[in-house]
Amino acid sequence: MLTAEIIAIGSELLAPTRTDTNSLWLTEQLNRLGIDVKLKTIVGDDDARLEEAIRDAVKRSRVVITTGGLGPTEDDVTRKVAARALGRRLVLDDSVLREIRNRFAQYKLAMPERNSRQAMVIDGAEVLDNPNGSAPGLFIEHEGCAIALLPGPPREMKPMFEASVRPRLAEKSGDLRFARRVLRVAGMGESAIDEKIAPIYTRYQNPQTTILFNSSEVEIHLSAQARTEAAAEQLLDDLSEKLETELGDAVFAFRGETMEEVVGLRLSVSGFTLAIAESCTGGLVAQRLTDVAGSSKYFVEGVVAYSNAAKTRLLGVDPKLILSEGAVSASVAEAMAEGVRERAGTDFGLAVTGIAGPGGGTEEKPVGLVYIALADDAHTEHRKLSLPGDRHLVRWRASQAVLDLLRRRLI
Repeated sequence: MLTAEIIAIGSELLAPTRTDTNSLWLTEQLNRLGIDVKLKTIVGDDDARLEEAIRDAVKRSRVVITTGGLGPTEDDVTRKVAARALGRRLVLDDSVLREIRNRFAQYKLAMPERNSRQAMVIDGAEVLDNPNGSAPGLFIEHEGCAIALLPGPPREMKPMFEASVRPRLAEKSGDLRFARRVLRVAGMGESAIDEKIAPIYTRYQNPQTTILFNSSEVEIHLSAQARTEAAAEQLLDDLSEKLETELGDAVFAFRGETMEEVVGLRLSVSGFTLAIAESCTGGLVAQRLTDVAGSSKYFVEGVVAYSNAAKTRLLGVDPKLILSEGAVSASVAEAMAEGVRERAGTDFGLAVTGIAGPGGGTEEKPVGLVYIALADDAHTEHRKLSLPGDRHLVRWRASQAVLDLLRRRLI
Protein backbone atom coordinates (compact mmCIF):
# COMPACT_ATOMS: atom_id res chain seq x y z
CA MET A 1 0.00 0.00 0.00
CA LEU A 2 1.32 3.43 -0.95
CA THR A 3 1.76 5.93 1.86
CA ALA A 4 1.48 9.67 1.43
CA GLU A 5 2.21 12.95 3.17
CA ILE A 6 0.63 16.33 2.56
CA ILE A 7 2.48 19.58 3.24
CA ALA A 8 0.38 22.76 3.35
CA ILE A 9 2.54 25.83 2.86
CA GLY A 10 1.81 29.40 3.94
CA SER A 11 2.17 31.41 7.12
CA GLU A 12 -1.49 32.42 6.87
CA LEU A 13 -2.46 28.79 7.59
CA LEU A 14 -0.85 29.07 11.01
CA ALA A 15 -3.19 31.90 12.00
CA PRO A 16 -5.99 30.93 14.42
CA THR A 17 -8.68 31.99 11.95
CA ARG A 18 -7.61 29.82 9.00
CA THR A 19 -8.21 26.12 8.30
CA ASP A 20 -6.26 23.95 5.87
CA THR A 21 -9.20 22.55 3.92
CA ASN A 22 -6.99 21.43 1.02
CA SER A 23 -5.51 18.61 3.08
CA LEU A 24 -8.95 17.31 4.03
CA TRP A 25 -10.01 17.17 0.39
CA LEU A 26 -6.73 15.63 -0.77
CA THR A 27 -6.91 12.94 1.91
CA GLU A 28 -10.29 11.85 0.63
CA GLN A 29 -9.04 11.73 -2.96
CA LEU A 30 -5.91 9.78 -2.06
CA ASN A 31 -7.86 7.30 0.05
CA ARG A 32 -10.11 6.59 -2.90
CA LEU A 33 -7.00 5.63 -4.83
CA GLY A 34 -5.95 3.26 -2.06
CA ILE A 35 -3.21 5.60 -0.83
CA ASP A 36 -2.94 5.92 2.94
CA VAL A 37 -2.16 9.43 4.24
CA LYS A 38 0.19 9.06 7.19
CA LEU A 39 1.12 12.65 7.96
CA LYS A 40 -0.07 16.20 7.34
CA THR A 41 2.16 19.18 8.00
CA ILE A 42 1.57 22.92 7.90
CA VAL A 43 4.70 24.98 7.33
CA GLY A 44 4.94 28.75 7.23
CA ASP A 45 6.89 30.70 4.64
CA ASP A 46 10.17 29.61 6.20
CA ASP A 47 12.84 28.28 3.87
CA ALA A 48 14.73 26.15 6.38
CA ARG A 49 11.70 24.48 7.96
CA LEU A 50 10.07 23.84 4.60
CA GLU A 51 13.26 22.30 3.21
CA GLU A 52 13.47 20.02 6.22
CA ALA A 53 9.81 19.04 5.89
CA ILE A 54 10.13 18.15 2.20
CA ARG A 55 13.40 16.27 2.62
CA ASP A 56 12.00 14.17 5.50
CA ALA A 57 8.70 13.50 3.72
CA VAL A 58 10.45 12.20 0.60
CA LYS A 59 12.47 9.78 2.71
CA ARG A 60 9.40 8.43 4.54
CA SER A 61 6.66 8.26 1.93
CA ARG A 62 6.05 7.16 -1.64
CA VAL A 63 3.78 10.13 -2.39
CA VAL A 64 4.30 13.74 -1.26
CA ILE A 65 1.92 16.54 -2.16
CA THR A 66 2.48 20.20 -1.33
CA THR A 67 -0.09 22.95 -1.64
CA GLY A 68 0.64 26.67 -1.78
CA GLY A 69 3.66 28.85 -2.23
CA LEU A 70 3.73 28.81 -6.04
CA GLY A 71 2.74 32.44 -6.57
CA PRO A 72 4.91 35.33 -7.80
CA THR A 73 5.65 37.10 -4.50
CA GLU A 74 8.73 37.00 -2.28
CA ASP A 75 7.05 34.71 0.25
CA ASP A 76 6.18 32.09 -2.41
CA VAL A 77 9.18 29.85 -1.82
CA THR A 78 7.94 26.35 -2.65
CA ARG A 79 9.70 25.89 -6.00
CA LYS A 80 13.16 27.01 -4.91
CA VAL A 81 13.01 25.21 -1.55
CA ALA A 82 11.73 21.97 -3.09
CA ALA A 83 14.52 22.10 -5.67
CA ARG A 84 17.09 22.55 -2.92
CA ALA A 85 15.61 19.75 -0.82
CA LEU A 86 15.79 17.37 -3.79
CA GLY A 87 19.25 18.49 -4.86
CA ARG A 88 18.05 19.72 -8.25
CA ARG A 89 18.40 22.94 -10.24
CA LEU A 90 15.73 25.47 -11.08
CA VAL A 91 15.61 26.31 -14.78
CA LEU A 92 13.54 28.83 -16.71
CA ASP A 93 10.97 27.13 -18.96
CA ASP A 94 10.35 29.41 -21.93
CA SER A 95 7.10 27.71 -22.89
CA VAL A 96 5.69 28.23 -19.40
CA LEU A 97 6.78 31.87 -19.49
CA ARG A 98 5.01 32.38 -22.82
CA GLU A 99 1.85 30.81 -21.42
CA ILE A 100 1.89 33.16 -18.43
CA ARG A 101 2.43 36.17 -20.69
CA ASN A 102 -0.42 35.07 -22.94
CA ARG A 103 -2.72 34.73 -19.96
CA PHE A 104 -2.07 38.34 -18.95
CA ALA A 105 -2.43 39.47 -22.56
CA GLN A 106 -5.89 37.89 -22.74
CA TYR A 107 -6.99 40.39 -20.12
CA LYS A 108 -5.04 43.21 -21.84
CA LEU A 109 -2.64 43.44 -18.93
CA ALA A 110 1.13 43.72 -18.92
CA MET A 111 2.72 40.87 -17.01
CA PRO A 112 4.64 42.10 -13.94
CA GLU A 113 8.23 40.93 -14.15
CA ARG A 114 7.96 39.11 -10.85
CA ASN A 115 5.49 36.66 -12.44
CA SER A 116 8.38 35.24 -14.45
CA ARG A 117 9.35 33.41 -11.25
CA GLN A 118 6.41 31.13 -11.89
CA ALA A 119 8.13 29.87 -15.03
CA MET A 120 11.05 28.49 -13.02
CA VAL A 121 10.81 24.69 -13.17
CA ILE A 122 12.65 22.05 -11.14
CA ASP A 123 15.00 20.16 -13.41
CA GLY A 124 13.36 16.91 -14.54
CA ALA A 125 9.85 17.89 -13.40
CA GLU A 126 6.71 17.74 -15.52
CA VAL A 127 4.76 20.98 -15.71
CA LEU A 128 1.10 20.68 -14.71
CA ASP A 129 -1.25 23.00 -16.55
CA ASN A 130 -3.29 25.47 -14.51
CA PRO A 131 -6.26 26.77 -16.53
CA ASN A 132 -7.62 28.61 -13.48
CA GLY A 133 -4.58 30.63 -12.46
CA SER A 134 -1.08 31.77 -13.35
CA ALA A 135 0.84 29.28 -11.18
CA PRO A 136 1.61 25.98 -12.96
CA GLY A 137 2.11 22.90 -10.83
CA LEU A 138 5.00 20.43 -10.97
CA PHE A 139 5.19 16.64 -10.81
CA ILE A 140 8.52 14.97 -10.03
CA GLU A 141 9.63 11.37 -9.76
CA HIS A 142 12.49 11.34 -7.27
CA GLU A 143 14.17 8.21 -5.89
CA GLY A 144 10.96 6.20 -5.83
CA CYS A 145 8.81 9.05 -4.51
CA ALA A 146 6.13 10.84 -6.54
CA ILE A 147 6.05 14.54 -5.64
CA ALA A 148 3.34 16.97 -6.72
CA LEU A 149 3.64 20.71 -6.10
CA LEU A 150 0.14 22.21 -6.35
CA PRO A 151 -1.15 25.78 -5.98
CA GLY A 152 -2.94 26.79 -2.78
CA PRO A 153 -6.28 28.23 -3.96
CA PRO A 154 -8.78 25.34 -4.01
CA ARG A 155 -10.28 26.50 -7.33
CA GLU A 156 -6.84 25.93 -8.87
CA MET A 157 -5.62 22.99 -6.78
CA LYS A 158 -8.62 20.68 -7.16
CA PRO A 159 -8.89 20.74 -10.98
CA MET A 160 -5.13 20.32 -11.29
CA PHE A 161 -5.12 17.29 -9.02
CA GLU A 162 -8.05 15.70 -10.82
CA ALA A 163 -6.70 16.31 -14.33
CA SER A 164 -2.97 15.82 -13.86
CA VAL A 165 -2.11 14.14 -10.56
CA ARG A 166 -4.86 11.59 -10.01
CA PRO A 167 -4.15 9.69 -13.28
CA ARG A 168 -0.43 9.51 -12.48
CA LEU A 169 -1.03 8.23 -8.95
CA ALA A 170 -3.72 5.77 -10.05
CA GLU A 171 -1.09 3.93 -12.08
CA LYS A 172 1.06 3.52 -8.95
CA SER A 173 -1.56 2.85 -6.28
CA GLY A 174 -1.90 -0.90 -6.72
CA ASP A 175 -5.06 -2.92 -6.21
CA LEU A 176 -6.44 -1.59 -2.90
CA ARG A 177 -9.18 1.03 -2.55
CA PHE A 178 -10.56 2.74 0.54
CA ALA A 179 -14.09 3.70 1.52
CA ARG A 180 -15.17 5.66 4.58
CA ARG A 181 -18.47 6.35 6.27
CA VAL A 182 -19.60 8.37 9.28
CA LEU A 183 -22.67 7.46 11.33
CA ARG A 184 -23.90 10.16 13.68
CA VAL A 185 -25.80 9.39 16.87
CA ALA A 186 -27.89 11.72 19.05
CA GLY A 187 -29.23 11.30 22.56
CA MET A 188 -26.69 8.70 23.72
CA GLY A 189 -23.29 8.98 25.38
CA GLU A 190 -20.09 7.58 23.94
CA SER A 191 -19.76 4.79 26.51
CA ALA A 192 -23.41 3.76 26.18
CA ILE A 193 -23.03 3.51 22.41
CA ASP A 194 -19.83 1.51 22.67
CA GLU A 195 -21.43 -0.89 25.15
CA LYS A 196 -24.14 -1.64 22.59
CA ILE A 197 -22.05 -1.92 19.43
CA ALA A 198 -18.63 -3.15 20.59
CA PRO A 199 -19.76 -6.82 20.43
CA ILE A 200 -20.55 -6.17 16.76
CA TYR A 201 -17.66 -4.11 15.41
CA THR A 202 -14.94 -5.95 17.32
CA ARG A 203 -15.68 -9.01 15.20
CA TYR A 204 -14.43 -7.09 12.17
CA GLN A 205 -10.83 -6.31 11.29
CA ASN A 206 -11.99 -4.80 8.01
CA PRO A 207 -13.85 -2.41 8.28
CA GLN A 208 -12.18 -0.63 11.17
CA THR A 209 -14.30 1.36 13.63
CA THR A 210 -13.51 4.51 15.61
CA ILE A 211 -15.92 6.24 18.00
CA LEU A 212 -15.55 9.99 18.54
CA PHE A 213 -17.51 12.44 20.70
CA ASN A 214 -17.93 16.04 19.64
CA SER A 215 -19.83 18.89 21.25
CA SER A 216 -23.33 17.51 20.73
CA GLU A 217 -23.24 14.05 19.21
CA VAL A 218 -21.21 10.87 18.82
CA GLU A 219 -19.66 9.94 15.49
CA ILE A 220 -18.92 6.36 14.45
CA HIS A 221 -16.22 6.39 11.78
CA LEU A 222 -15.98 3.29 9.60
CA SER A 223 -13.19 2.65 7.10
CA ALA A 224 -12.85 -0.34 4.79
CA GLN A 225 -10.41 -1.45 2.12
CA ALA A 226 -10.91 -3.81 -0.79
CA ARG A 227 -9.80 -4.36 -4.37
CA THR A 228 -12.49 -2.01 -5.67
CA GLU A 229 -14.26 0.96 -4.16
CA ALA A 230 -17.58 -0.82 -4.67
CA ALA A 231 -16.38 -3.83 -2.71
CA ALA A 232 -15.16 -1.58 0.10
CA GLU A 233 -18.56 0.16 0.17
CA GLN A 234 -20.25 -3.24 0.43
CA LEU A 235 -18.17 -4.03 3.51
CA LEU A 236 -19.33 -0.75 5.04
CA ASP A 237 -22.94 -1.51 4.15
CA ASP A 238 -22.77 -4.82 5.99
CA LEU A 239 -21.34 -3.41 9.22
CA SER A 240 -23.28 -0.15 9.27
CA GLU A 241 -26.58 -2.00 8.82
CA LYS A 242 -25.84 -4.06 11.93
CA LEU A 243 -24.87 -0.96 13.93
CA GLU A 244 -27.97 0.92 12.83
CA THR A 245 -30.19 -2.00 13.83
CA GLU A 246 -28.66 -2.07 17.30
CA LEU A 247 -28.83 1.70 17.89
CA GLY A 248 -32.23 2.30 16.31
CA ASP A 249 -33.56 5.83 15.91
CA ALA A 250 -30.59 7.30 17.78
CA VAL A 251 -28.66 7.10 14.49
CA PHE A 252 -29.66 10.23 12.61
CA ALA A 253 -27.07 10.32 9.84
CA PHE A 254 -25.58 7.51 7.80
CA ARG A 255 -23.05 9.35 5.65
CA GLY A 256 -21.95 12.23 7.83
CA GLU A 257 -24.97 14.51 7.31
CA THR A 258 -25.61 17.23 9.88
CA MET A 259 -28.73 17.25 12.02
CA GLU A 260 -30.09 20.30 10.21
CA GLU A 261 -29.61 18.58 6.84
CA VAL A 262 -31.42 15.47 8.03
CA VAL A 263 -34.32 17.42 9.53
CA GLY A 264 -34.52 19.65 6.47
CA LEU A 265 -34.69 16.68 4.12
CA ARG A 266 -37.49 15.05 6.11
CA LEU A 267 -39.47 18.28 6.20
CA SER A 268 -38.93 18.85 2.49
CA VAL A 269 -39.96 15.35 1.46
CA SER A 270 -43.04 15.37 3.67
CA GLY A 271 -44.14 18.88 2.71
CA PHE A 272 -44.33 20.04 6.33
CA THR A 273 -43.49 23.58 7.47
CA LEU A 274 -41.76 24.83 10.59
CA ALA A 275 -41.47 27.92 12.79
CA ILE A 276 -39.16 28.35 15.76
CA ALA A 277 -39.25 30.38 18.98
CA GLU A 278 -35.88 30.78 20.69
CA SER A 279 -34.75 32.37 23.91
CA CYS A 280 -31.38 31.16 25.23
CA THR A 281 -30.17 29.97 21.78
CA GLY A 282 -30.63 33.45 20.35
CA GLY A 283 -31.45 32.38 16.79
CA LEU A 284 -28.92 29.55 16.55
CA VAL A 285 -31.53 26.94 15.59
CA ALA A 286 -32.85 29.16 12.81
CA GLN A 287 -29.32 29.85 11.61
CA ARG A 288 -28.49 26.16 11.41
CA LEU A 289 -31.65 25.38 9.46
CA THR A 290 -31.18 28.25 7.02
CA ASP A 291 -27.55 27.27 6.41
CA VAL A 292 -29.04 24.40 4.36
CA ALA A 293 -29.79 25.28 0.75
CA GLY A 294 -33.48 25.07 -0.06
CA SER A 295 -34.61 25.65 3.53
CA SER A 296 -37.13 28.27 2.37
CA LYS A 297 -39.29 25.37 1.24
CA TYR A 298 -40.05 24.35 4.83
CA PHE A 299 -38.73 26.99 7.24
CA VAL A 300 -41.22 29.85 7.55
CA GLU A 301 -39.96 32.04 10.38
CA GLY A 302 -37.99 32.27 13.58
CA VAL A 303 -38.62 34.46 16.61
CA VAL A 304 -35.92 35.35 19.14
CA ALA A 305 -38.00 36.17 22.20
CA TYR A 306 -35.21 36.83 24.65
CA SER A 307 -37.07 38.90 27.23
CA ASN A 308 -40.21 37.96 29.10
CA ALA A 309 -42.03 40.87 27.46
CA ALA A 310 -41.06 39.58 24.02
CA LYS A 311 -42.41 36.13 24.86
CA THR A 312 -45.74 37.71 25.67
CA ARG A 313 -45.84 40.27 22.85
CA LEU A 314 -44.53 38.08 20.02
CA LEU A 315 -45.70 34.60 21.06
CA GLY A 316 -48.73 35.23 23.23
CA VAL A 317 -47.27 33.59 26.34
CA ASP A 318 -49.46 34.47 29.33
CA PRO A 319 -47.47 36.80 31.64
CA LYS A 320 -49.14 35.11 34.63
CA LEU A 321 -47.63 31.82 33.46
CA ILE A 322 -44.18 33.36 33.29
CA LEU A 323 -44.67 34.87 36.74
CA SER A 324 -45.80 31.63 38.33
CA GLU A 325 -43.58 29.09 36.54
CA GLY A 326 -40.65 31.20 35.40
CA ALA A 327 -39.45 31.84 31.85
CA VAL A 328 -37.34 28.68 32.04
CA SER A 329 -40.02 26.07 32.54
CA ALA A 330 -41.86 23.32 30.72
CA SER A 331 -45.11 25.24 30.54
CA VAL A 332 -43.50 28.35 29.05
CA ALA A 333 -41.55 26.28 26.51
CA GLU A 334 -44.77 24.60 25.39
CA ALA A 335 -46.58 27.94 25.22
CA MET A 336 -43.77 29.35 23.08
CA ALA A 337 -43.96 26.40 20.67
CA GLU A 338 -47.74 26.68 20.41
CA GLY A 339 -47.59 30.45 20.01
CA VAL A 340 -45.06 30.50 17.20
CA ARG A 341 -46.84 27.70 15.36
CA GLU A 342 -50.21 29.46 15.61
CA ARG A 343 -48.87 32.83 14.48
CA ALA A 344 -46.81 31.42 11.61
CA GLY A 345 -49.49 28.99 10.47
CA THR A 346 -47.03 26.11 10.21
CA ASP A 347 -47.31 22.37 10.77
CA PHE A 348 -44.72 22.39 13.54
CA GLY A 349 -43.58 24.86 16.17
CA LEU A 350 -40.35 24.41 18.12
CA ALA A 351 -39.21 26.32 21.20
CA VAL A 352 -36.11 26.61 23.38
CA THR A 353 -35.78 28.38 26.71
CA GLY A 354 -33.00 27.94 29.24
CA ILE A 355 -30.06 29.29 31.20
CA ALA A 356 -26.88 29.25 29.12
CA GLY A 357 -24.69 30.95 31.71
CA PRO A 358 -22.19 31.71 32.95
CA GLY A 359 -24.49 33.72 35.25
CA GLY A 360 -28.20 33.64 35.92
CA GLY A 361 -28.43 30.22 37.52
CA THR A 362 -29.91 29.38 40.91
CA GLU A 363 -29.95 26.29 43.08
CA GLU A 364 -33.44 25.50 41.81
CA LYS A 365 -32.64 26.37 38.20
CA PRO A 366 -28.90 26.01 37.57
CA VAL A 367 -26.88 26.98 34.53
CA GLY A 368 -27.45 24.38 31.82
CA LEU A 369 -31.14 23.88 32.58
CA VAL A 370 -32.98 23.99 29.25
CA TYR A 371 -36.52 23.17 28.21
CA ILE A 372 -37.34 22.36 24.61
CA ALA A 373 -40.82 21.91 23.20
CA LEU A 374 -42.60 20.83 20.03
CA ALA A 375 -46.16 21.61 19.01
CA ASP A 376 -48.17 20.22 16.09
CA ASP A 377 -51.85 19.74 15.33
CA ALA A 378 -52.01 16.55 17.40
CA HIS A 379 -50.18 17.39 20.61
CA THR A 380 -47.57 19.45 22.43
CA GLU A 381 -44.61 17.91 24.21
CA HIS A 382 -41.49 19.06 26.02
CA ARG A 383 -38.16 17.77 27.28
CA LYS A 384 -36.16 18.92 30.28
CA LEU A 385 -32.40 18.98 29.72
CA SER A 386 -29.45 19.46 32.05
CA LEU A 387 -26.64 20.37 29.69
CA PRO A 388 -22.98 20.53 30.73
CA GLY A 389 -20.45 22.96 29.29
CA ASP A 390 -19.84 26.65 28.86
CA ARG A 391 -22.27 29.14 27.31
CA HIS A 392 -21.36 28.14 23.74
CA LEU A 393 -21.77 24.42 24.41
CA VAL A 394 -25.06 24.78 26.28
CA ARG A 395 -26.50 26.79 23.40
CA TRP A 396 -25.21 24.41 20.75
CA ARG A 397 -26.35 21.29 22.58
CA ALA A 398 -29.78 22.84 23.12
CA SER A 399 -30.07 23.56 19.39
CA GLN A 400 -29.12 19.98 18.61
CA ALA A 401 -31.61 18.57 21.10
CA VAL A 402 -34.58 20.55 19.80
CA LEU A 403 -33.80 19.60 16.20
CA ASP A 404 -33.54 15.98 17.29
CA LEU A 405 -36.91 16.25 19.02
CA LEU A 406 -38.44 17.23 15.69
CA ARG A 407 -36.51 14.54 13.80
CA ARG A 408 -37.86 11.82 16.06
CA ARG A 409 -41.39 13.18 15.65
CA LEU A 410 -40.99 13.11 11.86
CA ILE A 411 -39.99 9.42 11.87
